[in-house]
Amino acid sequence: MKITYGSRKMKIDPQKPADLSAQIAQAIRDAIVSGKLIVDERLPSEAELSDQFNVSRPTVREALKRLAAQSLIRTQRGATGGAFVNRLGFEDAYTQQITTSTLLLSMNAVSFDTACEARYALERACAPLSAHRRTADQLATMRAEIFRQAQPGLTDEAFCASDVAFHRALVDGAGNPVLSYQLAGAVEAMQPLMNMITFTARSREEIIVLHTQIADALENRDGDRVDATLVKLENYTRKLAQDVAQQRRKPA
Repeated sequence: MKITYGSRKMKIDPQKPADLSAQIAQAIRDAIVSGKLIVDERLPSEAELSDQFNVSRPTVREALKRLAAQSLIRTQRGATGGAFVNRLGFEDAYTQQITTSTLLLSMNAVSFDTACEARYALERACAPLSAHRRTADQLATMRAEIFRQAQPGLTDEAFCASDVAFHRALVDGAGNPVLSYQLAGAVEAMQPLMNMITFTARSREEIIVLHTQIADALENRDGDRVDATLVKLENYTRKLAQDVAQQRRKPA
């Protein structure tokens, strides 16, 4: 079934097994991605969409809820209200990227080594850019997290959160929103997984030393040193995981 909105066509197939609300959401999503529906453009009303797709208004409403959950549209009330195409920012999509990466890791039983290799390979790609582009605020964030990590009585959960914040600042220091988005899954989904496996064996002092070396290298705009220290951190993390695995294999 094709419908025309202006000169733009969207379509659904009522014979397909996928529910109609999902098809309608996909048709509108495709129109947004292709530029047929532009940012801030008002979508037809629920009644108009219901007539155009030949479905019930609750079906249309469900489709719009799907799009709103993905931040692709926003709704406004009042005489000039309705559903409008949203301007989706990279940061708005971080949560979905992190959730998807976390599910992929858990559902596909990705090995620790595979996750570790991917995470550090991606993060090291940011090292030269971050050394060149990092801001004073990003460097200050990293220094603040190092200070936080050294506080006595800091819980494992809080240390892990600080660890993520430190590496998030390193990645964002590259000044490239596409890289920051792609690495949201690598840093914020993979790192908690790695922290959970290694937190019982790791030395906070050793990690703080490596973090300090990274921050110092960034302050000096030394991308090679950032990269070399990330390699040390990766090797240390892998060794911790191996030690934990060996310990678990020992008979009680």
